[in-house]
Amino acid sequence: MPLWRQGETMTPGALSDRRFLFLQGPHGPFFQGLARMLRKAGATVRRVGFNAGDEAFWRDRDSYIRHDAPLAAWPATCAALLDRHRITDIVLYGDTRPVHATAIAAARARGLTVHVFEEGYLRPYWVTYERGGSNGNSRLMDLSIADMQSALAQADMETPLPPAHWGDMRQHMFYGALYHWFVMFRNGRYRNFRPHRDLTVRQEFRLYLRRLLLLPAHAAERRLETWRVRSGGFPYHLALLQLEHDSSFRAHSPFASMTEFLELLIEGFAAGAPPHHHLVVKAHPLEDGRAPIRQELRRLARAHGLAERVHFVRGGKLAQLLGEARSAVTVNSTAGQQVLWRGMPLRSFGRAVYAKPELVSDQPLAEFFARPRRPDLRAYRDFRRFLLETSQIPGGFYSRHGRRRLLRHVVDMMLSPEDPYDALRLGTAAPRQQLRLVR
Repeated sequence: MPLWRQGETMTPGALSDRRFLFLQGPHGPFFQGLARMLRKAGATVRRVGFNAGDEAFWRDRDSYIRHDAPLAAWPATCAALLDRHRITDIVLYGDTRPVHATAIAAARARGLTVHVFEEGYLRPYWVTYERGGSNGNSRLMDLSIADMQSALAQADMETPLPPAHWGDMRQHMFYGALYHWFVMFRNGRYRNFRPHRDLTVRQEFRLYLRRLLLLPAHAAERRLETWRVRSGGFPYHLALLQLEHDSSFRAHSPFASMTEFLELLIEGFAAGAPPHHHLVVKAHPLEDGRAPIRQELRRLARAHGLAERVHFVRGGKLAQLLGEARSAVTVNSTAGQQVLWRGMPLRSFGRAVYAKPELVSDQPLAEFFARPRRPDLRAYRDFRRFLLETSQIPGGFYSRHGRRRLLRHVVDMMLSPEDPYDALRLGTAAPRQQLRLVR
């Protein structure tokens, strides 16, 4: 049973009845800082850890629950924890990991609140906070642009401009490498732990470390290739890739691998793009080489006679390439939001929160490359305003500055009786600070 009815004011006594169970979070100390703030508000917080990386970033040993049994035991363990500790809320990062999907199902069966964090739908300087699910499982999937415009009648916020930097990417890489180091070398008490991805922990750690060490070389290569594209004098289209192992690609796209998407992409470009147009394929900033993207792209380009017209750019700032692009194609990358914000034509293939008929083209790919249809820019501005008033929180998980900014907003949102979307519709959403572009 809920502890309060929707619209009621939360009292200190009600807050003392809130009992949060944290599962796996983003790499680094964000969950620890979030728990500290919830305790100051009067709530009780516990954390389940599945490996030494989870444990390393949770200092309060009295509230830490080590799960070292096989994965098959987790459903029963999860149900027992929810009941024994009379949990009212669960908190997690990403909703498709097996342990998280199991916990969400158990929480829903008990009428508990599920708080889901994700990387921002509007990147780089926002974080996503929703209830129940994210990405293809988000409530946004069932909301139309008209629904959003109706809710926005309650607000008159001006849309802030996005920063031109990528937030805290170096800290993201550092905490990822540190997390996997603990799992590799300090995991003796978690003998049954299995990662939710296909690679072993040792392989993950090597990839994180390799990416950190190669940052200068990759940056030089990226600047050179970006310069070649921008100074080439040819019209070009952008393909925005994402990580093949990312949950949004694996759970919410029609492709089993990035190679399948590249095959469709190159075939469509060869069939429809004017012969003087080029294709620029931009890798995700965290791409680490586990998927043979560059090799597959070269193979496909040669097979279709496009070797001189297809370019590969390793990560970097998207804004440098978007300014003069003719259109963009993606599976369901959040980078699509930057395309739409500029009023550029966008073709996507997976389930994405922005995949609304007013915004994203449904043309066959060859036709899209030949005559791409533009989005309804007014509709996108309303869509973006709606996100900024609801689920997009300024800040980040990894840098100290980003965590401080995020915690200023999100704790009160978690303690609110309404989720962010209902709060805007009911007129109970707290006002947001305008995003400042200087640190």
